[in-house]
Amino acid sequence: MTHASTETINSIRAAVRQVCKGYPGSYWQDLDQRRAYPDAFVDELTKLGWLAALIPEQYGGGGMGITEASVILEEINYSGGNGGPCHAQMYTMGIVLRHGSEEQKRRYLPKIAGGELRLQAFGVTEPNAGSETTRIETTAVRKHDRYVINGQKIFISRVLQSDLMVLLARTMPYDELTDKTRGLSAFIVDLREAGPRVQAHPLRTMINHHTNVVFFDNLEVPAENLIGEEGQGFRYIIDSWNAERILLAAEAIGDARWFIDKAVDYSKQRVLFGKPIGANQGVQFPIARAYARMRAADLVRFDAAAKFDRGERCGAEANMAKLLSSEASWEAANVCMDTHGGYGLASDNDIERKFRETRLFTIAPVNNNLVLAYLGRNVLGMPRSY
Repeated sequence: MTHASTETINSIRAAVRQVCKGYPGSYWQDLDQRRAYPDAFVDELTKLGWLAALIPEQYGGGGMGITEASVILEEINYSGGNGGPCHAQMYTMGIVLRHGSEEQKRRYLPKIAGGELRLQAFGVTEPNAGSETTRIETTAVRKHDRYVINGQKIFISRVLQSDLMVLLARTMPYDELTDKTRGLSAFIVDLREAGPRVQAHPLRTMINHHTNVVFFDNLEVPAENLIGEEGQGFRYIIDSWNAERILLAAEAIGDARWFIDKAVDYSKQRVLFGKPIGANQGVQFPIARAYARMRAADLVRFDAAAKFDRGERCGAEANMAKLLSSEASWEAANVCMDTHGGYGLASDNDIERKFRETRLFTIAPVNNNLVLAYLGRNVLGMPRSY
């Protein structure tokens, strides 16, 4: 199913797992309590080249495919960690790679690969638009050799931990467009130079995701930081979604494996009424069903990744991978919690933390209902529902 050999995949798993051993549950628990960023973990992954997996070798990256990259993130989550604080470093740069100028690629990609620059922030979602990306209101007005940007974004993660942001802004009024997918443009924003023109206000959520509300007040961005053609930014963003969905599906698979292993181990060890609770079908069958659904979702993930790496159309597969994997991880999370009972609520065993973290996959970066709408309309040919 993939161009990557089983030997290569297994070697990646082993190497990433070895790194993750240095960051046990206590590391992630401490970060979660303090709402802190895993700088040490991200720095080590960067130093070892894992976060530059998708950057071509000519720009200092690993030159790997989405299949290998997905395995990296899967293993992080399977180890008990959270790939969320660093996954954007993998896929956000893809917009620059596929649609940026050669000068932009030479300027940014080697420094991202080497760890000199962090590109973790992706500025798309807005309070009045949400999933309806074509209705965003943040504007970028061309003035000579610069664009002046004003507006607001919400649920923008890792702004305070990033040097660069890829930003989607409106360059033509919505009412003047016949094709509503046009009129949006993508920019590289250097947050180090933005100063007070960019204000990020942390938004506390149920998970440690470093999420912010971001305001742009007459931010000036050089015209040379426009990615591709003006007005084509929405299409560039869509082009990045398949990679994002596949990588997040892999994280969900990693979570599902972690929850299932935890549930299985505890069901063998916990003895009530003279026998391990795993001998009871009411405990055993839900775990077995969660495992079967995880394996099925995993096959779709690898199918989507293989098609992506071959350059084939994979929108349906990428969306199905995200849908099925997120549902599998959430089912596994509930099964694990049920198996542990009250012990699952204790913060020192990581179940309640990962329970909160994995819930995100069913609603972000795209709600599963929108995935179903995509499949109904674009794959099954049914009438448009929205």
